[in-house]
Amino acid sequence: MKVLTKKTDYAIRALLMLGAKRGSYLSAKAIAVEQQMPYQFLRGLLQEMIRHNLIVSKEGVKGGFMLERDPDEIRVRQLIEIFQGAVQVSECVFRKQICANRSRCVLRHEIMRIEEVVNSEFEQVTIGKLLRKLNAGSNMMSALKKEDKTLQEG
Repeated sequence: MKVLTKKTDYAIRALLMLGAKRGSYLSAKAIAVEQQMPYQFLRGLLQEMIRHNLIVSKEGVKGGFMLERDPDEIRVRQLIEIFQGAVQVSECVFRKQICANRSRCVLRHEIMRIEEVVNSEFEQVTIGKLLRKLNAGSNMMSALKKEDKTLQEG
């Protein structure tokens, strides 16, 4: 079972890069190279994000892609729904048609409850929240590198 597909993962990573350069345009090529993503695949994801009003694009030498919305308004749940549909823990038949086992299925309600929990959790995660965690981790790594360098010099 995949909770996040490659499309969703790449979309999140692209949005994190755009969020880190907020107010500036980034080319698809720059994002693809930095994030080690296939360029054409990324272009398709970016076009889909434009259609959902998450980002804007501008052509030309100083063009590229830029966030259209506040990073704290872009929820991971929304990205999952755009790129892979609703979160489903099971591909049980009861979703598409009435199952002969429906009345006796002990898992059905538990699966639905778990999906609600997962959706609720993904609703709480925003691009802004991920950016803050990324920056905090980056700042910590910089501090550790400085400390290591100081210890080596001393």
